[in-house]
Amino acid sequence: MPRFRVEPEDFCVDEIPLYEASGEGGHTFLRIEKRLATSDGVARQLAAAAGVPARDVGYAGRKDRGAVTTQWMSVPDLDPLEAVDLQLKGARVLEATRHPHKLRTGQLRGNRFQIRVREVDAAGEQAAQDALARILAEGMPNRFGAQRFGKSGRNAAVGRELLAGRRSIRDRRKGRFLISALQSEVFNRVLEERSLPLDAVAEGDVAQVVESGGLFIVEDSAVENERARDFEISATGPIFGTKMMAASGEVGRWESEIMLAMDIPVGEDLKAPRGIRLPGARRALRVRPQGLCLAREEGALLLEFGLPPGSYATVLLAELFSGLIEGGG
Repeated sequence: MPRFRVEPEDFCVDEIPLYEASGEGGHTFLRIEKRLATSDGVARQLAAAAGVPARDVGYAGRKDRGAVTTQWMSVPDLDPLEAVDLQLKGARVLEATRHPHKLRTGQLRGNRFQIRVREVDAAGEQAAQDALARILAEGMPNRFGAQRFGKSGRNAAVGRELLAGRRSIRDRRKGRFLISALQSEVFNRVLEERSLPLDAVAEGDVAQVVESGGLFIVEDSAVENERARDFEISATGPIFGTKMMAASGEVGRWESEIMLAMDIPVGEDLKAPRGIRLPGARRALRVRPQGLCLAREEGALLLEFGLPPGSYATVLLAELFSGLIEGGG
């Protein structure tokens, strides 16, 4: 049975920054390599070393714990020469340079992955190659991976309590993350229950132009389905919020019914928790991995590919390898 993450080195992630640091300014951008460590944990170590609150340390996104990953973090008032000599548990600073501003969530171009999958027989390899061809043509489901919901899987449930006002939290970053887990759960439900193929759109859908990211309501599905099959556009699902662009017609009613069934208020009834911004967004229901390559190496299959921000390598692995067990199971 296929296995991955037998060793941390089997799962390597390299963050692709949105822009380069300018070389001057009051913040220091650090390129961090970590192994068996969380992004939050490394950020707390950097904050302690710089003598600043943990909330002042910025990073574009969380990276997997059970892996070897690189990512950029920003710290105010830290000398770059001192930064490269920091002794960190489970991490090291590869380079450091100054920049005027803090690194914000989502400020990355994407991630590049190199993943080794072990114990794949000939039939499993052929099935993976067949699935790979389909994914390159139609895309893969852009669902949120299990890690989005926390080790216990309760992040979305706690986020629901925050949204309903039954719980409060002082750490705004943590509050935003818990609410985002609830948004992710709703999106996954919409994706799971949608009856149309990934490469199709319906009238009333909010579609996204793949190249520009622009959104529009589908009015003529016959015309737009041709563009969808060519991967020029993709249907989107809701990341609920007070300013989210809503689908119209039957699609809009269907999405609202799902949200209400999941105890998510819709329209003007939706209110953001105190101290937490909740504008909402739309997320493409599918994504096409870039530079996807699958080859056999030293008794295992080596998979290399790139994904845009917010898309999950574990979802691609599940599409390629049925019955895959994480870790040494």
